[in-house]
Amino acid sequence: MNTYLLGLISKWASIIWMSVTGIFNSGQLFSEETIVVDNLNQSKNSAAEVTEVAYDTQKQYNSKLPSNITITKQEGKKGLAYADNNDKNVEIIEEPIDEIIEIGTGDYGEYVGKMTGYGADCAGCSSTGTVSCKTRSGSSWSLTKDGTTYNDTEYGKVRILAAALDKFPCGTIIKVTHNTLGTFNAIVMDTGGAMRNAWSRGTILMDLAFASEHDTMLHSATSSNVKYSVQRWGW
Repeated sequence: MNTYLLGLISKWASIIWMSVTGIFNSGQLFSEETIVVDNLNQSKNSAAEVTEVAYDTQKQYNSKLPSNITITKQEGKKGLAYADNNDKNVEIIEEPIDEIIEIGTGDYGEYVGKMTGYGADCAGCSSTGTVSCKTRSGSSWSLTKDGTTYNDTEYGKVRILAAALDKFPCGTIIKVTHNTLGTFNAIVMDTGGAMRNAWSRGTILMDLAFASEHDTMLHSATSSNVKYSVQRWGW
């Protein structure tokens, strides 16, 4: 084969190769372009990452809570941000949720003392079983008519207690741990001379209300080693 013919074949081969390459490139089969999903309004070829956004903690102080109690009112949750490392822009895609905690500033509320039980018809009690304290709304409460449990807006159904009101004001919520009756929430709604006298001596005595002095469970309330944990001071 002569030199002229070889040159001609080489030229046509080059043309064919360029054409084929152009076809494939025009179809983007060999494109080196990296496309980032733009559902977050980001442009192509941008290097980006999703990062967490820390939440803040809000502190609320409450004198009705004992100083030994802190309550989490709202759990904190981290947010998410989309950060573009090319232009340093940050887009918040999920806002963080602040943590809210309530911190007690009232008197320390842990005590150990005695408990007894009394019926609405006890000697010296009101003939109608009316307790010493008014309700949150300011109305009277009768153990005979209204019962020995009270439906509190915060703590639900709670037992009624008599205590020294100088220390445990009306509406005080107490978590009681009793070796016979177990653990339950109670509310101070009544008082009595025995409770006041005990407190004047620096000791704790509380009286658990029952419907009647003849209630078979009344005497089981008597104990000398009861744990009283104040959850709320007064109304």
